[in-house]
Amino acid sequence: MSVSQLPPGNPEQQSLAQIASTSPYVVGSFRFWIADQRWEWSEQVAQLHGYEPRTMEPTTEMVLSHKHPDDRDTVAAALAASVRHGEPFCSRHRIIDTHGAVRQVLVVGDRIFDSTGATIGTTGYFIDLTAQLDENRNETIHGALSEIAETRAAIEQAKGVLMFVYGITADQAFGVLRWRSMETNTKIRTLATKIVTAVTAGQGAPVVVRTRFDHLLLTAHELPDPPVDS
Repeated sequence: MSVSQLPPGNPEQQSLAQIASTSPYVVGSFRFWIADQRWEWSEQVAQLHGYEPRTMEPTTEMVLSHKHPDDRDTVAAALAASVRHGEPFCSRHRIIDTHGAVRQVLVVGDRIFDSTGATIGTTGYFIDLTAQLDENRNETIHGALSEIAETRAAIEQAKGVLMFVYGITADQAFGVLRWRSMETNTKIRTLATKIVTAVTAGQGAPVVVRTRFDHLLLTAHELPDPPVDS
């Protein structure tokens, strides 16, 4: 299987690239730039939609036009969230190619950051799930997705540690991780895993910290309820 080599947009793309190298399905890569809603896609993604490679330039309208009518609103909402909030464009849905054939696809993506850490786009893969899935293939794709989930879990845990230690928000904690990732040329997931491992490998927090947390744990139910988001 040949996959077009769109270069990764940020370190986390290594986990996405593993799907392309290990999946038995047809896989093609894509990029979506938020500012001008510009798409780039590989030959495999073009062919998945029924186009000959390099014969046309994809647009948001064209991409959405290929979505199955029952899935189009959901995909459009996911894309709108990507533009509005800088979220990865990820979805499992159906597309209809230029020949009228319906295909089941899984879109797995992650964010692209600029030099300041701002989200400027999404990069990832279209995975064609149309062919009959046997047990081994299910295990392959589920394993790949589980690896991504575990990676993100490590990042969330490391963020929690930073939030607790420094009294900062989740976004600020991720900013600290991203800063150290760029400064040390270390993948964020690797850095997060090392932090979590180092924190959990010892005997816990110092006694004075544990004593304060013991009190919090035993009295948390008496604290005022947090404000309800509007």
